[in-house]
Amino acid sequence: MKRLVAAVAVSLLGLAACGETSSPAVPGGETKKDATTDVLAQAPVAAAADILPGSTMEKIKQRGELIVGGSLDAPLLSQQNPATGQVEGFDADLGKALAKYIIGQPKVKIVNSASETREALLANGTVDVVFQTYTITPERAKQVAFAGPYYTSGLTIAVKKGATGIAKPEDLNGKKVLAGANTPAIPAIKKFAPQAEIITFGSDPECLQALKQDRGVAYVQDETLLIADAKKDPSIQIVTKPFTVDPYGIGLKHGDDQFKTFTNAWLKKMQDAGAWQKIWKNSIGTVVVGDAPPPPQIGSVPGS
Repeated sequence: MKRLVAAVAVSLLGLAACGETSSPAVPGGETKKDATTDVLAQAPVAAAADILPGSTMEKIKQRGELIVGGSLDAPLLSQQNPATGQVEGFDADLGKALAKYIIGQPKVKIVNSASETREALLANGTVDVVFQTYTITPERAKQVAFAGPYYTSGLTIAVKKGATGIAKPEDLNGKKVLAGANTPAIPAIKKFAPQAEIITFGSDPECLQALKQDRGVAYVQDETLLIADAKKDPSIQIVTKPFTVDPYGIGLKHGDDQFKTFTNAWLKKMQDAGAWQKIWKNSIGTVVVGDAPPPPQIGSVPGS
């Protein structure tokens, strides 16, 4: 991922004070709201023949709403705008685009999920899909079907601003380290710093709060999340480059091959049409300077 630079777009912190008429600007002079609306208006819609009888797609279309397991508090990815009530960001807008592909309109319901509940929500049918920086791993793929990958990131380390002594993952040895429960950060910490004491919490905001309360000296998390966190909260800083490669997948119910094939076909159309790239530019691309990165090849990692 391209590095974050000092000259970035409007601070996410300002969202709380912005109304419908003062949406943050994005490149090209459009407001974020207008840019997202334009992308969704141009997003593809599945042919009637692709909505197979008795399939998950047909059930979603008949319901008139895609139920997404996701976040309401992940800046740039899936965060509820307190002024508008809308959920905005890279994952959120991809979920809306998938809903449009199935239903014809970007109608979604987001069920706020945590890293330790996603598998259960898919298995019991509470949600249709999960868009939540859901890293594909062979272990997870035993319980969940993954479409994609649709994005690639990696783990990095955040500390309180001004803290010293941590410049690489091995420096975590012998220290209290914060991580999200049931996330790839846990095995990564054990691999690079086996003497670290790992303290887990269920969400990114909880981990950040614990870091600021000195309940741990470092927080290991996906770079995409930490870039957004550091942009919003200058009391923390990122001190390493990514030291893992983490492909995000779209979580689906295990064994639903029809829906996986359908979702991968939608993702390919989004990439080929440039809609994926525009959604990235409207979200992550507001703080990461440069063009959208090449999307990862669908089915390119074990478990996908």
